[in-house]
Amino acid sequence: MLDARKLRLLRDLADRGTIAAVAAAHNYTPSAVSQQLAALEREAGAALLARTGRGVTLTAAGTVLAAHAEDVLAALERATAALAATRTGLSGPLRIGAFPTAMRTLLPGALVALAGEHPALDLTVDELDPALVPARLRDGTLDVALVHDYDLVPIVPDPALDTAPLLEETMYLAATRPLELRECRDEPWILAGPGTLCHTMTIRACEAAGFLPRARHHADDFVTVLTLVAAGQGVAVVPSLALRPLLGGGHPVVDGVVLTPLGTKRRTRFAYRAGTGAHPSIAAFVAAVRTAAE
Repeated sequence: MLDARKLRLLRDLADRGTIAAVAAAHNYTPSAVSQQLAALEREAGAALLARTGRGVTLTAAGTVLAAHAEDVLAALERATAALAATRTGLSGPLRIGAFPTAMRTLLPGALVALAGEHPALDLTVDELDPALVPARLRDGTLDVALVHDYDLVPIVPDPALDTAPLLEETMYLAATRPLELRECRDEPWILAGPGTLCHTMTIRACEAAGFLPRARHHADDFVTVLTLVAAGQGVAVVPSLALRPLLGGGHPVVDGVVLTPLGTKRRTRFAYRAGTGAHPSIAAFVAAVRTAAE
């Protein structure tokens, strides 16, 4: 019988590429991971790893087993969710990840509602860029997350994760005067941090308009971005979700900022490990956030 914990290590090795990375994700030593994988080879009765210099790669048998591990782990998650559904009341930890705009606009109301309805839930939230979410869900340090992607930077499907749509937003060009994107070739830009999805989206949108943006400032918080735009420090691309509390409350930060809608869209989704979508705690979180989004 194959051990599910060892299968998870093999799956993570296929995803992360090195035993050291797998060990770091699980707070194991590399030698402990190697021992567990060696034990899995004995259980499988086949060589799963091949040495390549100082590293390892998966053999054909290892690749096949790692692919099947996704189905096995998802089935175990579904069983855990079904078992949780038989209990009365929700309790225990629910570890949530969210990008900054969602933290400011969607989560506060959802967290208040969840805490009021399910006081035994232990809710914890980490703010992080969506690019970092898959690894955190895979290694179990997050249970559910709000992520986003763009039509110019779509999410690459991950067989270990499931997603569900929440909302779609228009992206706007923010400037101190009416401008089309193609007119911003010589403008200074306020870009998100390199490596973030927002940064990549802005680069690709400008490339489609025939130029590369010249970065003057880097900022990830859209309130900061709009403040800099209002101060004449450059132009930027912002999503409509970032504007909701500002426009609704008449926030002075938008004074003097002209917003021009762009053709590109941002999509916000829920993400969780495959098989966990029916878990009562995750389902309650999804329902609370949908209510907040409305």
